[in-house]
Amino acid sequence: MPETPKTKIIRIIARLNVGGPAKHVAWLTAGLQNANYQSLLVTGSVPDGEEDMGYFAESLGVLPVYIREMSREISPNDLVTVWKLVRLFLRERPNIIHTHTAKAGTVGRVAGLIYRWSTPGALVGRPRECKFVHTYHGHVFHSYYGPLKTKAFLEIEKLLARIATDRIFVVSDQQREEINQRFGVGKANQFRVVPLGLDLKAFNDWPSRRQLLRQELGVAEETLVIGIVGRLTEVKNHQMFLQTVAKFKDLSPQSKVHFVVIGDGSLRQSLEAMSESLGLENKVTFAGGRKDPENFYAGLDVVSLTSLNEGTPLTLIEAMANARPVISTAVGGVVDLLGDEVQQQNGYTECHRGLSVPSGDVAAFAAGLARLVADKDLRQRLGNNGLEFVSNNYSKERLLGDIVKLYDELLRTVTTSVASRSHERSLRSRA
Repeated sequence: MPETPKTKIIRIIARLNVGGPAKHVAWLTAGLQNANYQSLLVTGSVPDGEEDMGYFAESLGVLPVYIREMSREISPNDLVTVWKLVRLFLRERPNIIHTHTAKAGTVGRVAGLIYRWSTPGALVGRPRECKFVHTYHGHVFHSYYGPLKTKAFLEIEKLLARIATDRIFVVSDQQREEINQRFGVGKANQFRVVPLGLDLKAFNDWPSRRQLLRQELGVAEETLVIGIVGRLTEVKNHQMFLQTVAKFKDLSPQSKVHFVVIGDGSLRQSLEAMSESLGLENKVTFAGGRKDPENFYAGLDVVSLTSLNEGTPLTLIEAMANARPVISTAVGGVVDLLGDEVQQQNGYTECHRGLSVPSGDVAAFAAGLARLVADKDLRQRLGNNGLEFVSNNYSKERLLGDIVKLYDELLRTVTTSVASRSHERSLRSRA
């Protein structure tokens, strides 16, 4: 009996820069190499000023296909990228083309359309059987670009959802509501919620690693360390974090607290200058990019996030996996992570798994930090609640199971379609 052919997936992301999407695609590509699936990861170049996470994919045995011309910014090279993707599709003959993030979603789906219809069968309305899936890890519909550019990107996404997308995956219910209902992208029946998953085992026994970061920073045991983790880029709004630190100093001048910025990027120099201008050079350490999340989260007492726009931030999930209490601006999928509201006070909201702050509200963020610093029981309760939630909902194994189930559902529609056409031809031949 001949073997059942494997389902071939080509997964595309514009660049493997530091962040959750790079880890997400690497885990999926590595996890879907088995008797039923064959996966290929395609990516572009990481620009100067951003950290490259290609090492992470390679550590999982994933060797990406690099298209040098594919990058985040719009350029004439996008035409070259589309052409190279079409050639790749013609050679590999994928069953599913799955794109991740905005740029890869555009060039990947345009190339997919060309591939789907560049066959003699297209002349009689029978394109190639290939399904298109796009995952929104975040979106660019606000807080990234000016109004004209944002509107152009939104219209492109609406068009692609209509003509070149079979399924749209989002990482949270809040994100689905925002993208589909607020911005009008796609139809409701195209959307599926697929929460992130990560290797939770990497964070086991985190208390044993608590001192590693703290010794590096040179802080005493009684000093609380508050950190922010992420690329130093505009959408992460580190300016608000520094303004909050300055405000916190006024609220709690006697508190033994040190702040650490973990991450690197194009804004590092300007943020360091801002920290100095605010008189924070002895309160804030810029620790740069790190490749050891299993170590540095364990040394933090509170993890904060000040983003203007998020999908579901991996940094908060990783913080919760280490039983760290979190405080964040209430943007995108953060709302789903923090859980039900418990009470509101001083401009911030205490939720079941963290503190929520309106975007841009420095005074409320500082008040929330002051509360966490002063209330050890609250820190412990939020940390424990977060750990339980992440353990039950965000494992890598659950992510792979969800994706396989949704791929199988999608491919069944292909089988049904082929069987239906075969039946129709049979009926016509009998007639």
